[in-house]
Amino acid sequence: MADTTETPGIAVQSSFAADLLDRFRRSAEYVVIPLLALVFSGILFSIFLLTLGKSPADFFSLVWRGGFGTSFSWQNTLVRSAPFIFTALCVAVPARLGLVIIGGEGALVLGGFAAAAIAIPMVDWAPGFLLLGVMVIAAMLAGGLWIGCVGALRHYRGVNETIASLLMFYIAVSILNFFVEGALRDPSDPNKPSTRPIGSDNMIGAIPGTDVHWGLLIGVVLCGLLYLLMNRTTFGFAAQIAGGNLRAAQAQGLPVGRLVVVSCAIAGACAGLAGFFEVAAIHGKANASLIAGYGFTGILVSFLARHNPLVIIPVAIFLGGIAASGGLIQRRMDLPDATVLVLQGLLFLVILVSETFYGRFAIFRSKGGVL
Repeated sequence: MADTTETPGIAVQSSFAADLLDRFRRSAEYVVIPLLALVFSGILFSIFLLTLGKSPADFFSLVWRGGFGTSFSWQNTLVRSAPFIFTALCVAVPARLGLVIIGGEGALVLGGFAAAAIAIPMVDWAPGFLLLGVMVIAAMLAGGLWIGCVGALRHYRGVNETIASLLMFYIAVSILNFFVEGALRDPSDPNKPSTRPIGSDNMIGAIPGTDVHWGLLIGVVLCGLLYLLMNRTTFGFAAQIAGGNLRAAQAQGLPVGRLVVVSCAIAGACAGLAGFFEVAAIHGKANASLIAGYGFTGILVSFLARHNPLVIIPVAIFLGGIAASGGLIQRRMDLPDATVLVLQGLLFLVILVSETFYGRFAIFRSKGGVL
């Protein structure tokens, strides 16, 4: 009698343990494969350095020192991480619907330009909080409309969103150059075409006790909010269904077109915010310095984080540290500052190849063989 009463409890515990183990095994795949990709990228880059007669050990030591070794290095890393977070979100949000947006750099450039342009007539009379508020709205609207148009082209005209977003980046750069070299050029700066500065009194200050501007904190908060939006709301659930099977989503009556356009608009608004902080916290005006490649690095950040808004934060900091170490590497190893871009390119290539390995290893499969 005692044996029959204990069996159900033991079976339940055994089933729970097996289910927990299966969940852990499936989740481990999304950690192990990216880590192996990072290691393999490091090996490939080490071979590249050896062909140049440089020491890989010295290089990676300088990356650590330049990105994470001191308080100054950390702050420089965090400043560089902020735009990576925003532009990575520009990739991650549409990715939930299966869209590959690589034109976040264009939304950043246009957002920064819109923020600077709308500030010009307000600089002489508007209080700082009003000026910055209007700049934020202008940047988010510009970026949101820009990438939102990519989503509209994708849904209503069948235009490939990857190609469209990339081509629109060049249009955004042309718009910036047209105005900063023409009607909105600051005549007091003959060396570099720029808009008029917004003024030091209107610049966004740093987080107290640091040299890191508030854009980093806003980016972290935004990652949390978008994670909740895409994982804990009906909008996110509908986007996931549409991304998994578009025809099934349409058959269930989901507003696929609205989901695509709104997701792209949210993504563009995130990249537009990056442009706003570049103007309001770094440069103080719009010029060619906005075209710094942050949007393209954001693609790597998002893919390395597997489009998870929460994982984007540490990945952005990691790549921000690599970018921050470029100057030190240039001085100590007599290598171009763009050497770190070669490392980022290898990372991106290996990460893309590693996507083909998901689901191929038996060790990561559940007991039933279903991922």
